[in-house]
Amino acid sequence: MPKDEISCDVAVIGGGPAGLMAAGRAAELGAKVILLEKNAAPGKKLLLTGGGRCNLTNAEPDVRRFLSRFRDRQKFLFSPFSRFGVKETLEFFNSRGLATKVEAENRVFPVSDSSQSVLDILTGYLRDGKVKVMTGATAAGIRTEHDKISGLIAKGGADGRTRLIRAHSYILATGGKSRPDTGSTGEGFDWLRALGHAVLDSDAALVPVRTAEAWVKRLSGVSLKDVKLTIYQNNKKQEANIGKMLFTHFGVSGPLVLNLSRRIGALFRYGRVDLAIDLRPDRDETDLDKELQEYLRERQNKKLKSGLSGLFPAALTPVLIELSGLDGEQAVNSLKRGERLALVQLMKRLPLTATGLMGLDKAVVTSGGLDLKEVDLKTMRSRLYNNLFVAGDVLNIDRPSGGYSLQLCWTTGYVAGSSAAEK
Repeated sequence: MPKDEISCDVAVIGGGPAGLMAAGRAAELGAKVILLEKNAAPGKKLLLTGGGRCNLTNAEPDVRRFLSRFRDRQKFLFSPFSRFGVKETLEFFNSRGLATKVEAENRVFPVSDSSQSVLDILTGYLRDGKVKVMTGATAAGIRTEHDKISGLIAKGGADGRTRLIRAHSYILATGGKSRPDTGSTGEGFDWLRALGHAVLDSDAALVPVRTAEAWVKRLSGVSLKDVKLTIYQNNKKQEANIGKMLFTHFGVSGPLVLNLSRRIGALFRYGRVDLAIDLRPDRDETDLDKELQEYLRERQNKKLKSGLSGLFPAALTPVLIELSGLDGEQAVNSLKRGERLALVQLMKRLPLTATGLMGLDKAVVTSGGLDLKEVDLKTMRSRLYNNLFVAGDVLNIDRPSGGYSLQLCWTTGYVAGSSAAEK
């Protein structure tokens, strides 16, 4: 065989979560596997997930309940998730030595709080299967012959040469367009279109939101748990949810914001979008007022700025006082009923003005991708090419924050790897 040509059973394009799982699984079944990764090492994007802690799945064992979070896509996903779902994912990582823990909203993290420990499990999986990993190598073209992929042109690698990779099966796991600095720049979409597949345009889906208010910058880095965020347009409620959010130097982020961001982006087409934060969704105004009165009664000889301390994160207290039109230096026992009620109302509806969404460079997930009607979801095989399989973010599947994106990668990667090896 010529030196510029390599043969294998399965060639995987992309060393992200889906590609790593696919390559490891195919090799576990006895296939000779080559993994092509454009970065200097695989897993660059995985290391950033969950703020570097890696929210590797969501601890919802019931398949149907888990898939309900994928809305209209759930009907397509029951088959692959029945084959390799949350239970199997946790068994996979736990049996290989990764201790995990469940946090708020059923989010699963490694006990180490490090994405590196998750990546170490996956790279060990590749080593066990003797997967040949070609780093610094990019796919420069795909050759076809009738209804098959006949070859993959790869450039770069250790020696910088151009090679033709011939395989029995090919797995495309190049990701979407979120965080292009990690290598997710959308080439997979271009290749799929060139192969005749229908690919929906990609846009940011789970993405932070920019806001207009100057006081938000003063709260950069402050997080709020179990608060309610409501979207309004023309003073009409559009959608609301409860969860965790984070103030940033440009606006707001965190799981609660990310999961509402697509709705916010859609509403921008029709005009101004207003947001409201309910800091205590577990209390109505009457009950919150009673609670506040009791709290302040115990601190009546203090100044307002210190009397309110302990209710919310320290940086938020002066903001609430300022927006309520109060004086932080005034004594708690001088607070009038109307002033107290103004403070209560602000706690129940802290206003924000959304001005836009952050770009693809800040997106956790992008929307769009390969039309699911063109994929056999039981095997993750293309319906146009019988030896092409797809996995991960190249698929047109919107999902919420909270471990659902990585679980989609583990599931589709495992099924694609299994099917490619069997073929």
